Amino acid sequence: MTAGPHVVSDVMTHTVVAVGRDAPFKDIVRLMEQWKVSALPVLEGEGRVVGVVSEADLLPKEEFRDSDPDPYTLARRLSDLAKAGALTAGELMTAPAVTVHADSTLAQAARIMALRKVKRLPVVNDEGLLEGVVSRADLLKVFLREENDIADEIRRDIVDVLFPAPVEPIHVMVAEGVVTLTGKVRDTTMIPMTVRLARAVEGVVDVDCHLSGAETG
Repeated sequence: MTAGPHVVSDVMTHTVVAVGRDAPFKDIVRLMEQWKVSALPVLEGEGRVVGVVSEADLLPKEEFRDSDPDPYTLARRLSDLAKAGALTAGELMTAPAVTVHADSTLAQAARIMALRKVKRLPVVNDEGLLEGVVSRADLLKVFLREENDIADEIRRDIVDVLFPAPVEPIHVMVAEGVVTLTGKVRDTTMIPMTVRLARAVEGVVDVDCHLSGAETG
């Protein structure tokens, strides 16, 4: 993997199953089961994403199948009750869709998922056309990064830049995603920044810093 922040296009799934506005309820359920996904983008025209239909959008039909909601439920869950009677993707979908661009960083995509409480994001271009889908599992792929690659990036882009002339060689070791830094440096004020930057490298789980200043006297 290359150095620098990884972006959504590095990890997203390019082959995506989607539906049109007129897709029937049962077809949506069938596709979710067949492709083992929890949500489907809804497209119109040449592939513009107009919404997303998820398992949560489908469940009200089962929940309210044989119930007679009381006035409090009617007032509080009008949207779910409407979806209980929906027949097509266009009626079921959540719109507008929460999407992300292919050049967004993984951190940006993770933040959108957390804030909007979604598990998958359609990836769109500037015209809103579907390019792929990124899931929570995709974002975690960075933690499968080779540990030698992580160590090389930290050594090259952080340590060698901040400490071009250390008192003794600075060693960078990575095991199970945990970075260990050892050595002596002239400017100890740079150590907190070193730890912060190393922790931000993709694939890093934690940083164990044993850098210290040179003894004087």
